[in-house]
Amino acid sequence: MANAIVLNTISYHGKAAIKQIPEIAKKEGFKKIFVCSDPDLVKFGVTKKVTDLLDESGLEYVIYSEIKPNPTIKNVQDGVKAFKEANADSIITIGGGSSMDTAKAIGIIVENPEFEDVRSLEGVAPTKNHAVRTIAVPTTAGTAAEVTINYVITDVEKERKFVCVDQNDIPNWAVVDPDMMSSMPKGLTAATGMDALTHAIEGYTTKAAWEMTDMFHLEAIKLIAKNLRGAVENTDEGREGMALAQYIAGMGFSNVGLGIAHSIAHTFSAHYDTPHGVACAIMLPIVMEFNQDYTGEKFREIARAMGVEGVDQMSESEYRQAAIDAVKTLSKDVGIPSYVEGLKEEDVEQLAKDAFADACAPGNPRDTTLEEFKELIRKVMK
Repeated sequence: MANAIVLNTISYHGKAAIKQIPEIAKKEGFKKIFVCSDPDLVKFGVTKKVTDLLDESGLEYVIYSEIKPNPTIKNVQDGVKAFKEANADSIITIGGGSSMDTAKAIGIIVENPEFEDVRSLEGVAPTKNHAVRTIAVPTTAGTAAEVTINYVITDVEKERKFVCVDQNDIPNWAVVDPDMMSSMPKGLTAATGMDALTHAIEGYTTKAAWEMTDMFHLEAIKLIAKNLRGAVENTDEGREGMALAQYIAGMGFSNVGLGIAHSIAHTFSAHYDTPHGVACAIMLPIVMEFNQDYTGEKFREIARAMGVEGVDQMSESEYRQAAIDAVKTLSKDVGIPSYVEGLKEEDVEQLAKDAFADACAPGNPRDTTLEEFKELIRKVMK
């Protein structure tokens, strides 16, 4: 079976990259732009950095911001209705994973209305048409939703998240400007950064990993280890490094999948509203320890990329432990907790079932039983 790589048609990187947006919109003949952004970004003027450029260029737009941190089926359906009522023909999505995942689902359903129930998009949906033309502008350095073929929606009624994988949902353009990330608070910077590290490490060790995606993931790990602490302190170097690192990680994992740190994190977010990046960071070293005997020599390269010295003189058990310890240290340094708030024993059974059924689970290098999921979940109980 051939390996495949799906990426944006074009992406722009670096300070002031957002100035490219009006040029793209005019060149493509956008008539009415649907700006999809979350309410806090609108409130605090982050979205305005882009809409000001649209105003200066005389481009017409409407803002949709009815988006929750874990976007719901209703958010998507309301967005589809708003898009149609506005007679929009294009999307600019500004934000983190919540805004971008919502925009992806809206864009897919507008062009593939047979999936308007949203639930039918779960898994690998057989959509026929590419989503509405979309420019994606990340404001967090973590999800890499601007370059992935994945999105996650919360089913409030069933208390679960579901993952959608669709080559037709990838944004046409990504505009990765570190200045759009400068207003992120420390906690969010830390959480999204650790999400990016989880993408890189799980993508590197997943069953489908191959040479090209390994290249992306190792470089992402190296950049995150070097820059996340600085990004949390809001240094220019740290912000720029993380903006690039999370995109590179996205280039890889979007094409090969993830593992059970993500499948468990999804269920924590669905049940307790745990921030996704926090849940990933808590689970990552635990899952690394669980998987280590199924990863060959890859933990040596993870340790090296994390900045551990002397790995070539270490035994297999030593470099594997060094990689795990380096991840734990970084997580602690940026303020990530070691347990999941609200986790109770009576919830473990359902949490394990949801994680077992999650779309990320099959990619894990070690096949995982329901009982093993329960054991892993109990390790992060306070």
